[in-house]
Amino acid sequence: MEPLMEELRLPPELWVYVFSFLSTEDKHTVRTCCRHLRGLVDHPSLWRGDTVVLSDLRRYTYGFWDTLRRRQLTRVAVRHLRRKEWRRLVRFLPTLSAVVFVDGGRLYKQKYLHNLARFPELRDVGVRNATWDEPLLARGLCAQLRERLTHLSVCNVRLPCAAQFIDAAAQLVNLRYLLFHQQGEGYGLDTVRPVPRGVFHKLLLRLNKLRHLSWGMRGEPPEPLPDDYLSPPDPEHPGEAHLSDLLTCAGGAAGVGAGLGSSRYSGPELTSLELVDYPETILPENALRSLTSLHSLTIRYRYIREGIECRLQSWLSPLQQLATLTIIGGNSLAAYTTTIPSSVTRLTLRVAITLKDMDSIAPKVPSLQHLDIEQNRSSGSLCRRIPMLFPQLRTLRIRFFRREPEKDLLSLHRLRHLVRLELLVERSFILRDYLNGHPWPSPGVQELINQLRELSENRITVITTMRQRNPLRECDCVWEGD
Repeated sequence: MEPLMEELRLPPELWVYVFSFLSTEDKHTVRTCCRHLRGLVDHPSLWRGDTVVLSDLRRYTYGFWDTLRRRQLTRVAVRHLRRKEWRRLVRFLPTLSAVVFVDGGRLYKQKYLHNLARFPELRDVGVRNATWDEPLLARGLCAQLRERLTHLSVCNVRLPCAAQFIDAAAQLVNLRYLLFHQQGEGYGLDTVRPVPRGVFHKLLLRLNKLRHLSWGMRGEPPEPLPDDYLSPPDPEHPGEAHLSDLLTCAGGAAGVGAGLGSSRYSGPELTSLELVDYPETILPENALRSLTSLHSLTIRYRYIREGIECRLQSWLSPLQQLATLTIIGGNSLAAYTTTIPSSVTRLTLRVAITLKDMDSIAPKVPSLQHLDIEQNRSSGSLCRRIPMLFPQLRTLRIRFFRREPEKDLLSLHRLRHLVRLELLVERSFILRDYLNGHPWPSPGVQELINQLRELSENRITVITTMRQRNPLRECDCVWEGD
């Protein structure tokens, strides 16, 4: 017992640093050992950014609320709360900065969100998987949150009128992040109607601080969106063309010169755009022509119709400042690899990929530092080729589909700048192929990891991840830091 007490006398900051490497489950195990360790594990720095899911608040004791206060948790996800439960939440966690509504399972009315105004530090609001029979953002609530909200996310939600919601969101003048994945309007199963162009342009023009936009729509509109859907007109000169249009007509920036002036409107100043569930028949070839300030672009396809020409090639052409590109699903890589901007340093490709694809991508992204790809039966020996094709990599994530990492994994030690390697498998793969009780990683994979660490002289940190569904991330979208 005495040696243990001596170890507990180590500086608290050292213990906190050690605990920072533990998973949430392990931290909860450690805090059951004794009162001293419980106090150390509850240090706020170990829980920063964590979200706690709350439902039926009557179950929770004063000790539970005291633990949340000591951890200084500011993010909660709530299922349907009654009026008394809202009062309890305001009483015990008055400094909440983020509230997410999940899995409501019922029709919500406008007044349900009125309690949000009672949290003075509130900056982030999210709604997941719910149906509203009245406008989600009431006029009074918008007025109270007008200058406070910086993040708003609405995913897989059925609204009485999507245009009305977007018009209300346009009043939130300090909004920096907007996620809107429309499921439908009303209660029928009719085709989803897109937010009208005029309403969408009003949003883009009013929210001058908006930097990240995630825009999605389940269901296919009866006709394609207008060419200028993502390109609102100059608010000062609404009848004039965009700078990008003039540059195109003039044959490039060099041909225009100073005649245009530096004050010409060039479109919304978005730095990050995510398009979700948009088939390529919906957006035109020049849909992103005015978004030249983009640093990050994510395209998540739901399906691709055969015979439809890939438009990614024309979408990528004007994005010469792009640093992060994520493509999930969609056409063959060969259809657009030649137009990937050379400025890209972070690339995610969750599509079928071959060695030939990798050979064609490598010359286009000479400074690539972060790569996320899938390994499947048609990929060949990707690990053997990666060190030659992408020598500047610092982080690498490989998603394994229907096969385990093999011996060619050891080739990755030749990546001299690599510091982090993540090997990821789907939970369904584990359940199917490891019914005999073997954990992930399997003994064979763990031996390869140990050899790789030895070859790299422990320079490479190897993370093994089993991906499983998270109820707070139904749309698989996560806000990134400012």
